[in-house]
Amino acid sequence: MRLKKGESVERALKRLKKVMDKEGLLKQLRNNRYYEKPCEKARHKSARARIRSRSRRAMREMG
Repeated sequence: MRLKKGESVERALKRLKKVMDKEGLLKQLRNNRYYEKPCEKARHKSARARIRSRSRRAMREMG
């Protein structure tokens, strides 16, 4: 990224992070940090789904 005229480095970094977040680049990098077998991926995916389901159910019961 190029700095705009009169733009601070901190502001440019903030802009860069926003773009990277929008594209999902950081999430993809974190997921590809190490190899995960397909069966492990499926197991983790279902575990995350169970957690989401439980929390949604708990929120529905509370409110």
